[in-house]
Amino acid sequence: QVQLVESGGGLVQAGGSLRLSCAASGFIFRIYTVGWYRQAPGKQRELVATIRGGGTTNYGDSVKGRFTISRDNAKNMVYLQMNSLKPEDTAVYYCAAHHPNDSQYDYWGQGTQVTVSS
Repeated sequence: QVQLVESGGGLVQAGGSLRLSCAASGFIFRIYTVGWYRQAPGKQRELVATIRGGGTTNYGDSVKGRFTISRDNAKNMVYLQMNSLKPEDTAVYYCAAHHPNDSQYDYWGQGTQVTVSS
């Protein structure tokens, strides 16, 4: 059974940090591209960051220089270190994974809420 389970969300003051974790199971994690996406109320889902199986990363413009995505293939984990958080980072953050031969994401987690207070 495929699972992506996010954790680490919470309430933090502006300027603070959080680290999100995504635990994967049920598929060949090490070859999959994993992404973090977020969705704020009334807004479209937005790319935060992606990381390929080999470690190549990509970031959304709004988080470049503040967020860092990483993965531990031995543990089937992906992390999102979020620093210098802003109120506009408030959203539900989702972990997703797709096979490198696919353009669409195959699996999604349930999401974790991040709230940044001003």
